[in-house]
Amino acid sequence: MKTAIILALCLTGCAGSPIIIAAPSDCVSLLPQEWLKGVPGAPLPNGDTVGDWVAFGDAQTAQLDKANDRYVSGVGIVKRCGERDAAAVKKAKPKFLGLF
Repeated sequence: MKTAIILALCLTGCAGSPIIIAAPSDCVSLLPQEWLKGVPGAPLPNGDTVGDWVAFGDAQTAQLDKANDRYVSGVGIVKRCGERDAAAVKKAKPKFLGLF
C-alpha cells in the first residue's frame, strides 16, 4: 500500500509537470542597427608630408579601435542575452515535489 502511494506521488510529480518550450530569442536585435554599416576607414591624406601620413595613421587607428570595441560589445550583449534566456528557462522548470 505504501509503495502504491509513493509510486502515485512520483508519477503525479512527473506527469503533472508542464512542458517548457523556450522559443529562441533574437539577441542580435539588441545590437544597434547602425553597426551593420561598419566603421569607415579614415580618409587618405591630401598632402605628401610625413605629418599628413602620421595624422592619417592616428585617425585610422582610432577607427580600428572603434571597430574592435563594437565587436567586443556585440559579443558581450549577445552572450548576456543568451545567459539571461538560459537562466529564465532554468528558473521556470518545475521542481520535483517542490524540492528538487
